[in-house]
Amino acid sequence: MVSSGTVVVLAIAGLFGWNLIARGGYESAEYKVVESDGKFEVREYPDLMLAATKTKLDAQGRDGSFMKLFRYISGANESKQKIAMTTPVFMENQDSGASVQMGFVMPKEIASEGVPQPTGEQVEVRTRSGGRFAVVRFSGQLNSKTAKEFEAKLRTWMDSKGLVAQESDQGGGVETAGYDPPFTPGPLRRNEVLIRIKKAE
Repeated sequence: MVSSGTVVVLAIAGLFGWNLIARGGYESAEYKVVESDGKFEVREYPDLMLAATKTKLDAQGRDGSFMKLFRYISGANESKQKIAMTTPVFMENQDSGASVQMGFVMPKEIASEGVPQPTGEQVEVRTRSGGRFAVVRFSGQLNSKTAKEFEAKLRTWMDSKGLVAQESDQGGGVETAGYDPPFTPGPLRRNEVLIRIKKAE
């Protein structure tokens, strides 16, 4: 007879395995790890093409922003082309942090062949400039409170490494990234805060 504790362990292991398989089914934005220190990393990203729209971080796409981007990759573009979903979904601070820009990363093949222009409102295609980023990875719910908490931890780590953030008047330079669907249990989620590192002069 299987104990209730064993059932719980097996259920958790099954959910964890399912989540890894589900996440692994999507193309993910490329990057090179320059330095790794536990949950902190320094990464080098190439230029990435994004389909983007404005939203609020705490809305988590429930304000219609996610569906605007989903309609774009489902064919609401000049080529009526279906575009595969990728990970992560980037959220870049705008307007001194009052709002964010949600961005879907275009698959590498689509980016190289030419990204079709949106036909829907409030969706734009833009380039996320490559560069070096400090990153902290964490699980749980991604909202403004946890983002600020882990941003503070990341800045403390950056200070210890002598890394300087590249800030802007518009609040740019800080991003969050989510890798999982909204229904994914908090402990299984992969979230990140990224801060662009200022280039050495």
